[in-house]
Amino acid sequence: MAKNLLIVESPAKAKTIEGYLGKDFLVKSSYGHIRDLVKTDDAIDTEDNFKQKYEVPSDKKSVVSELKKLAKDAEMVWLASDEDREGEAISWHLYETLSLKDDKTKRIVFHEITKPAILKAIEQPRKIDYNLVNAQQARRVLDRLVGFELSPVLWKKVKPSLSAGRVQSVAVRLIVEREREINRFEAEASYKIVAQFTTGKAKEQLKAELPHRFERKEDAAQFLQDCLAAAFAVASLEKKPAKRSPSAPFTTSTLQQEASRKLGFSVARTMQVAQRLYEAGRITYMRTDSVNLSDTAINAAQQEIVNAYGEKYHKLRRYRTKAAGAQEAHEAIRPTYFSEHSIDGDNAERRLYELIWKRAIASQMSEAEFEKTTAKINVSTRSEDLVATGEIMKFDGFLKVYMESTDDDADNSQDQEGDNTLLPPLEKGQALSLKAMSATERFSRPPARYTEASLVKKLEELGIGRPSTYAPTISTIQNRGYVVKEDRDGRERHFTVLTIGEGQVLEQLKSETTGAERSKMFPTDIGVLVNDFLVEHFNDIIDYHFTAKVEKEFDEIAQGDKEWTAMLKDFYGPFHEGIEDTLENADRASHERELGTDPATGKPVTVRVGRFGPLVQIGAQDDEEKPRFASLRKGQMIETITFEEAMDLFKLPKKVGEFEEKEMTVAIGRFGPYIRHASAFYSLPKGVDPMEVSEDEAIQIIKEKRQKDIEKVIRVFDENPDAQIENGRWGPFIRLGKQNVKIPKGTEIANITYEDVLKWADADPKGKAAAAKKAGAKATPAKKTTAKKTTAKKTTSKSKTKK
Repeated sequence: MAKNLLIVESPAKAKTIEGYLGKDFLVKSSYGHIRDLVKTDDAIDTEDNFKQKYEVPSDKKSVVSELKKLAKDAEMVWLASDEDREGEAISWHLYETLSLKDDKTKRIVFHEITKPAILKAIEQPRKIDYNLVNAQQARRVLDRLVGFELSPVLWKKVKPSLSAGRVQSVAVRLIVEREREINRFEAEASYKIVAQFTTGKAKEQLKAELPHRFERKEDAAQFLQDCLAAAFAVASLEKKPAKRSPSAPFTTSTLQQEASRKLGFSVARTMQVAQRLYEAGRITYMRTDSVNLSDTAINAAQQEIVNAYGEKYHKLRRYRTKAAGAQEAHEAIRPTYFSEHSIDGDNAERRLYELIWKRAIASQMSEAEFEKTTAKINVSTRSEDLVATGEIMKFDGFLKVYMESTDDDADNSQDQEGDNTLLPPLEKGQALSLKAMSATERFSRPPARYTEASLVKKLEELGIGRPSTYAPTISTIQNRGYVVKEDRDGRERHFTVLTIGEGQVLEQLKSETTGAERSKMFPTDIGVLVNDFLVEHFNDIIDYHFTAKVEKEFDEIAQGDKEWTAMLKDFYGPFHEGIEDTLENADRASHERELGTDPATGKPVTVRVGRFGPLVQIGAQDDEEKPRFASLRKGQMIETITFEEAMDLFKLPKKVGEFEEKEMTVAIGRFGPYIRHASAFYSLPKGVDPMEVSEDEAIQIIKEKRQKDIEKVIRVFDENPDAQIENGRWGPFIRLGKQNVKIPKGTEIANITYEDVLKWADADPKGKAAAAKKAGAKATPAKKTTAKKTTAKKTTSKSKTKK
């Protein structure tokens, strides 16, 4: 039996560390948290100093049982959970649950899983830091109180089965307020002047712009008119050096932002991949708000830069963390070994590692040096000068390795002309010939909707949340249905272009697609409804400054400057009073809008949140004739839908004719417009207007889909028509009812028997897991909701009794 038991959080980490320690150490995993607050309303005793009641979940009982036995037999137990507050709390939970003794327990931390780091940690053990534990407890208790007491209010006053959370509700508020800013925004037009000149020498051209824009078309047209007979010359020429410095190494937030821009990763995926890299010993700890690099890392980076690129590419830099309340003395996210430019692993791991390596190495490299040239071009008939700019890179420096992206790269692509072009040789007073000139109508843009990454950036700027909370927050608001992340098509917009040609000013009307969104965050109607209710009745809870203040107090607890139960008392008193007041006095939330009157029936047309989502209603509930209902389409919202758009919803479903003696009906469903025929559904191709589909077009769509399905099926088994071999995206596979079964490599399709199908289906763990998950999902929600409602009633009645 090993003398030492070392407990980490994950089995992957245990496997990596076990290779670094000798036979005297047994390394085991706790698989994350081993206990949590009980699910009942007595989890936290608000009258006895917020004492908590914990339980070991059923899926962790075997883990705890094994660890208890091993801890009892070991001479020393080493708690090696992560180095942040949550990691400290996990060590404390292990200490309490395993009934460990102080003289037989040591706490170690490390920010990278390398042999030197692990051995150094073993040489420098410490005790559990109860300030960090208390900070994590305070967060956990406060968030449980908010969730458990606020959710029942939402069930009663807004809609059943809703839930609220402290940081999540603030994130939803940001998205709702941004959407309203966009809805209120009115685009203003202006005209941008761009000219193309030649110097008289072959192939020498330059582009110049007027620094300001004209608000009126007439003024832009007059400028072009004045330029028809004008002479152009270089009025002034200025050359000056410019430098660009690299960004600091990654923190959790900046990694999430850059992985989103460069790799298209969601915030959650970035953290999952980073976790795997950390546990495999490839990078340092991935939850950090520090930009600091250790002396070891700085020296290793210098050696690699000098070896790979030369001495002139190196510049020692020390970065200091500016984030308010930065947690602990962490390092930035960096590769554990700078000499490893790339790694083995799956595609996502390789790409994220390369991004981290480049950012960290670039942070220790020289500035990029440029020579920037600005030429002002005089127009003889006007007082304004046109300006041409060009840039020459004199030394690439850190750009040899890494160029940072910005959120503006995608949103402002329309106007980005780029000034890193090279100007031809010019002299002051040199005459230029006008080749072309245009005035193009451009429109001001509304504020950009948040991406997952830019939302994290905003939360960080406001001091809300911490590295460990960003990804869960973003996932939660989407899982709860308050926010959706999706693409939306742009709309066509017309704009005017004035040009000089044939000795006169010509006008053209052009069109462009504008406002297309890719992976942007949109609030749902239920998200707006919940947000408005919370803003009205619990403004403190989702106030940006208040939420940041609470985070700051957690930091003070972690530093030992504040007593955690005192902080909770200050919060809970007013909050609980607000809960009881709202339950007794607040009106039920209604997001209903009256849009007008149905011209056919004279009945009111309203839009509201219904049991299954937002809908338009014609008529009232107490009418003799049952009201008519229509669901809103994707992209439509209660706040912005017009009367005309609402009435259009009642035009579908519509019959478009018959085929094979059965009706064809066009409708719009969850996944877009479709044709229903003989209990089968056929999606309309993109760009086909469901309102305009003719009988012949509908028949053609049905026939084409049927033909594709026939071509897809390779073989159907006589024993069971629901078992068939199909051509899939990655080759042939077997579809058995709703289960997709993989065909073993090297199997001849012609030789597959029905017995083979059943055998492979039975052995397929994915199929079994999916079936079990589906069955569980069907059974769970109702049970869960009932339990929550019972808890809510208990909480409320208990609170009133105490009061």
